[in-house]
Amino acid sequence: MHAADLSAVPEMILGMDSKILATAIVIIAYVVLFTEKVNRAIVALLGAAVMIFTGILTQTTALQGVDFNTLALLIGMMTIVGISEKSGMFQYVAVWGAKKVRANPRGLLVVLAIVTAVFSAFLDNVTTVLLIAPVTFQITRKLNINPYPYLVVEIFASNIGGTATLIGDPPNILIGSALNLTFMDFVNELTPVVTITMVVLILAFDFIWGKRLVTTEKNKQTVMAINEIDCITDWKLLWKSLFVLAIVIFGFVNAERFHIANGTIAMTGAAFLLLLYTFGNGHSERDHKVEAIFGSVDWTTIFFFAGLFMIVYGLEQTGVLALLGRKFVELTEGSIEKTAMLIIWASALVSSAIDNIPFVATMIPMIKSMEESMGGREAMMPVWWALSLGACFGGNGTLIGASANVIVAGLAQREGHPITFIGFLIWSIPTMLISVAIGALYLHIRFFM
Repeated sequence: MHAADLSAVPEMILGMDSKILATAIVIIAYVVLFTEKVNRAIVALLGAAVMIFTGILTQTTALQGVDFNTLALLIGMMTIVGISEKSGMFQYVAVWGAKKVRANPRGLLVVLAIVTAVFSAFLDNVTTVLLIAPVTFQITRKLNINPYPYLVVEIFASNIGGTATLIGDPPNILIGSALNLTFMDFVNELTPVVTITMVVLILAFDFIWGKRLVTTEKNKQTVMAINEIDCITDWKLLWKSLFVLAIVIFGFVNAERFHIANGTIAMTGAAFLLLLYTFGNGHSERDHKVEAIFGSVDWTTIFFFAGLFMIVYGLEQTGVLALLGRKFVELTEGSIEKTAMLIIWASALVSSAIDNIPFVATMIPMIKSMEESMGGREAMMPVWWALSLGACFGGNGTLIGASANVIVAGLAQREGHPITFIGFLIWSIPTMLISVAIGALYLHIRFFM
């Protein structure tokens, strides 16, 4: 997010205070977003267009508001994952893990939770559950056990695990890009609390469900008979993908040393893997493969982000977010700890009810506007980590709190094991509250004791 040039925006536009007009545009756009009556990319792009046509932004200033590093990081990682998943490596890991616990239903719960959390730290949550859920159905069907607890714990693990790294969850990508944080900044600050939270989650679900997860020896042998090697559909692509993934992760870890942005690293890795994936193919086949991979990129999300950046920049340019920042400082009396605690709980509660991406996109420039009066960037870092933890953990609050939740619910419905909104609340509300409480306690111990 860029510093606002308030002089560029007239105080009065169309006979209205520009702050009121910008706020009205954002509120209308967000209300339409939350109704889900219109595709979210269309809403964001039309909202951005209204910001320009009303004179709050020009095309030039609107583009200044777009965080192209975030878009490059998303597109690059989506491309890499789109190619890598064709090798079958992710399904291999899930089946291999199930066999390592001898197809024990109780052990399977632990394995699938850990695999989902780890994958979510390096892939986007939706991709992770789309890969893991079908394997879960396959294994639980052979064990003749209810997949419900496994699916629910996978939802929670995807949102918690994604919190651990820069690339694990969109809110982290937004925060990391806006503050120029490195991959290791997130690993060092958030992976410890994510690990603790995952241990608590697994222990709690094992305590509640463990004794009820039983099957016969015959069913276990059916699962043990699955050959995980059969999951690998393309060995050459597997090694190419692992090679590029290793280089990209190395790049993320050392980005600060090399002075290269994470978006550049992801896009370079994507281009290199595309080269390896299509090298030696004929002209027609090569172009078909490239187009298919580009088709696997979630362009709806990319254009949604682009439009959203412009809408939020309109708020920033008119000074609305700076005004809200000053009010926030007054409310918390300038206390970093009070601000961090308020942010983590408010973020969690809001992210339970609505998409956390527009919320975080709006909060970033507001918190930035507070930094000068509260001791600068370094002093405010606990607040930034609070925003990440609250927004990501809050996604577990309801069935619509995160995209991964909705995806798993849809897959479960198709398989005849529906996850209802109310039924999910029985598990989601305690999980969200406990995980956020752990996050708040961690922040208190880490920064304020």
